[in-house]
Amino acid sequence: MGGGGEKKPGQYMGSWGALGSPPQRGIITYGLAQNRQRALAGAAHSAVFNTYRRTKGQILYWAVPLLVGYELMNWATENNEYLNSKQGRLEHADDEEE
Repeated sequence: MGGGGEKKPGQYMGSWGALGSPPQRGIITYGLAQNRQRALAGAAHSAVFNTYRRTKGQILYWAVPLLVGYELMNWATENNEYLNSKQGRLEHADDEEE
């Protein structure tokens, strides 16, 4: 049943891959170049030094506003705590009546 020779439509050719089956067509195999096999090679090293380099170039753009914002928030928190304390309420009691 699974011998060689030309097969007719509907004729049993044997199991898949048996001798006598029609040649396989359209099968594509892919390979990977050796220099592409380590996709994350050096990623940690590059991440550290690239982060340092980029931060060094941008630090004045975000550190100054960050410090100004921190000091402003610190002042606002301390002022709020003072105004809600007993001394702050006594000092600003006349402001509330108006």
